[in-house]
Amino acid sequence: MPSEPAAALSALLRSSTIHDHEEYLKAANAALKANKSDITSQHTRVVALLSLDRFEDAVRAIDEGGDRLAEQCVLEKTYALYKIGKLEEATALLESAGEKGRGLEHLAAQVAYRADRFGEATQIYDKLAHNEDLGNEENDVTINRRAVAAQMVWQGAGVQEVDEDDLDTFELCYNVACAHIARGNFDKASELLQRTARLCDGSDELTEEDKQAEMQPILAQQAYVYAKLGKTKEATDLYKSLSQAGTEDPDLTLVVGNNQSTLDTETTNPFLVQRKADALSQKAQNAKLFKYQSDILARNSLVVDLNAQKVDGISKRTAGSLSTAQLPSTQASINSLSVLNAAAGTHGLSEGELSRKLQEMLRKSPDDLGLALTVVQVQVKQGKIGAALSTLEAFLARLEAKEEAHAKDARFSPGVVALSVSLMRNQGREASAKTELVKSARYWKDRPAGFATALLREAGIELLRSSSSEELDLAGSAFEKLFKENHGTHIAAAGLVASLATSDPQKAKQHIGQLPAVDDLIGAVNVKSLIASGVASLTKSSAAPKRRVTDDDADNKAAKKRRKRKLPENYDPNKTPDPERWLPLRDRSSYRPKGKKGKKKVAESTQGGVVKEEEKLGLVGGGDVKVERAPAAGAASKKKKKGKK
Repeated sequence: MPSEPAAALSALLRSSTIHDHEEYLKAANAALKANKSDITSQHTRVVALLSLDRFEDAVRAIDEGGDRLAEQCVLEKTYALYKIGKLEEATALLESAGEKGRGLEHLAAQVAYRADRFGEATQIYDKLAHNEDLGNEENDVTINRRAVAAQMVWQGAGVQEVDEDDLDTFELCYNVACAHIARGNFDKASELLQRTARLCDGSDELTEEDKQAEMQPILAQQAYVYAKLGKTKEATDLYKSLSQAGTEDPDLTLVVGNNQSTLDTETTNPFLVQRKADALSQKAQNAKLFKYQSDILARNSLVVDLNAQKVDGISKRTAGSLSTAQLPSTQASINSLSVLNAAAGTHGLSEGELSRKLQEMLRKSPDDLGLALTVVQVQVKQGKIGAALSTLEAFLARLEAKEEAHAKDARFSPGVVALSVSLMRNQGREASAKTELVKSARYWKDRPAGFATALLREAGIELLRSSSSEELDLAGSAFEKLFKENHGTHIAAAGLVASLATSDPQKAKQHIGQLPAVDDLIGAVNVKSLIASGVASLTKSSAAPKRRVTDDDADNKAAKKRRKRKLPENYDPNKTPDPERWLPLRDRSSYRPKGKKGKKKVAESTQGGVVKEEEKLGLVGGGDVKVERAPAAGAASKKKKKGKK
């Protein structure tokens, strides 16, 4: 009797025509009733449960089956844990598995991908891709590698160079389009997404139902691209069509709902917006979003609550999260909490009170990067560029004095360095900006570049302008590091050749072959159009330096028409001009004063008249007084005074 269910199960397993997994499950359960320790029946039940998407039941069946079944079903249990979102347990099980087969390697890469460990996933897929015996797995590995590369670009930790000629499947085309979206190349992304939709619709391997399911994320990305390109109507129409069509994917439902509410301009009541956001957040319980997606949704929820005047609640929630966070931090989620906490703490303040309150908050939390950047942004908005730079430099000096690794990473994070360099150049401090780039390049050249790839490239370009051999060597080290970590581009190759040209020509020759050909660089240039357009001329600046006057300039100046001098209306060329015409009227010989006062004044003047002598007489109380000196006796008047009659 016990052998009959087992025999029936064996016959069912040998059948090639039955594809109903419920039949396999019923047969396995019947066999286990007869013999609970039958390992084949136990394994069959686990596989049937996985095929029916009953992943929690599969994990329970493996745990109840004992150690022997657990050893045999490592792949199955890991897959079930991965599907129900228990990624930490899945990772621990993979680490305890020891040597992994091809199936476990694929699953380990998928677990790392869903856990946001994209670097680890890249390493696994690179290892699988170099396996010569890939067989039918090659296409899957290629698609998954592109998906991981696109995610790394989203995280700012990768530079993806893609040959777009091999995009012959809609999955590959979709992943490359996502990478372009992450870079901000929305026009190119829109073109690739349209191509993706055509490839998906024309696929012979998909049923109509599968095509509709695959088209939904493609259209969602297309709507996002339309929104970023400013085509709000097209984006809104696509989101509405996706909402009306409905989807069983909770992740897609949540993303579409969030983006649609963001573009909604008809609902202006903040309390109604909050009600819609609360209804949407209830759908997030079953969603399995990436961390950066869930962070954005959490931030949007806080912003909606803040607009609904829930200031105290926002302040308490953000302060509680920041109290357990490690500051300073380079994580966008933590710095966003700092910004929202500052917004709640300064709600309703005037412009002057806002700056004082933010400065006070920064003194209480001196290591908060998000808060420091908020203060700098407010000062820049108020036109106080010098004050903003002083605030940023004081904050960076505090971080630089710390020894913790997370503080150093925040100090030399690419965004902070870029802001510092921009403000310094705005203030004309080019030497300080260069020093900042040199310090940053020295810090990152001995560490994994990751999201500092762009910083190393820009620092290397800046250092190439230097004549110092030490700074040229540093530029070469920066570019060489980019090549070692597979972040090299044509710009990095050119920079490496330029930095090594004088110090190590032999090493520079090794990288010359990686430079694009001149014909490729100028192939798209329309020479005739450039010639027809002419040469652009710059307007003369008022501060342009003076140039030396040449003989040609002197001849041109002399050849200019001289200005005709104007003559008085009563001018007579035959009459001799008065030689005293330049003198004032009272100084001319022909001047005759009018009246007695005028004649007396002329008589007392020194010009041609008698100079009266004066003397000073001392006074008894001190001081003196000027008096006219009496004339000499010989010059006395001979006139007799009239006597009294």
